[in-house]
Amino acid sequence: MKAVFLDRGSFPQHIHLELPKKVTEVVEFDNSQSDDILEKIKDADIVLTNKAVLNADIINKAPKLKLVQVMATGVNNVDLAACEKNNIRVQNVTEYSTISVPEHTFSMLLALRRNLLSYIEDVKAGKWAESEFFCFLDHPILDLNGSTLTIIGGGSLGQKVASIATAFGMQVIFAERKGETTVRTGYTLFEDAIKKADVISINCPLTEETRHLISDHEFSLMKSSALLLNISRGGIVDERALLHAFKNNLIAGAAFDVATQEPMPLNHPLQSLSQYPNFLLTPHIAWASNEAMQTLVDIAMKKIATFIDNQE
Repeated sequence: MKAVFLDRGSFPQHIHLELPKKVTEVVEFDNSQSDDILEKIKDADIVLTNKAVLNADIINKAPKLKLVQVMATGVNNVDLAACEKNNIRVQNVTEYSTISVPEHTFSMLLALRRNLLSYIEDVKAGKWAESEFFCFLDHPILDLNGSTLTIIGGGSLGQKVASIATAFGMQVIFAERKGETTVRTGYTLFEDAIKKADVISINCPLTEETRHLISDHEFSLMKSSALLLNISRGGIVDERALLHAFKNNLIAGAAFDVATQEPMPLNHPLQSLSQYPNFLLTPHIAWASNEAMQTLVDIAMKKIATFIDNQE
């Protein structure tokens, strides 16, 4: 049985990957582009992919393919209909970053709330040495304690963010699905949750229902002192509307780990926002602690082993 990993380079080499012994041949590529994938997988039984795209044309021309193991949660890079048509199983990995993503969320939140980056840059520029007093307070510093956090997404990530927020003394609100008039127990009507928030944390997947979930109308509902965190998926926030909100001081700041286009080109709207001191941007790394990546790989290997055993 042959396995091909199309983008092994998306994981550092120190992350250990060992396929089941019944996989007798393993071929790893650092990365793969659409025009060379078919040649790479034409005789593969199993394909591993993180973000390399497997479209219908490729899948239809891979006669031996039995399993696509997505080395991530999202499967939008695989044509699921084509896989079903060809009796190819598609597996993803979940629940591997339930510590890494929430910790990254609060790293970003604390940096914004306490203006850490501005103070660090000022110290580098020599402002502390020039200060009249033992410290200088050029940028506002706010506690998390007593503030209201609205969480969009009540899954495992949202729940972990909530537990950390509670430890900081924050009041936590879970937003009901947008447009719903019936509110589940433990949730708050979507628009009310947006209005009440000092901080909004997005922890839901990108679907057709959540695309541009936050746009002009939602920004108009937010407090001008609110912070918006998107450590989930690009596209959930309308980036054009975000740019407008910053230019018109509709919110106090934002932190993003994702974008609609990744890698992000230099002409992307979020690139211009990254010049604002109250906008923090990281390159889709919230999921990627060493522990989370190793957990992801270990789960994937077990799922592949189970698939092989079930096939036999």
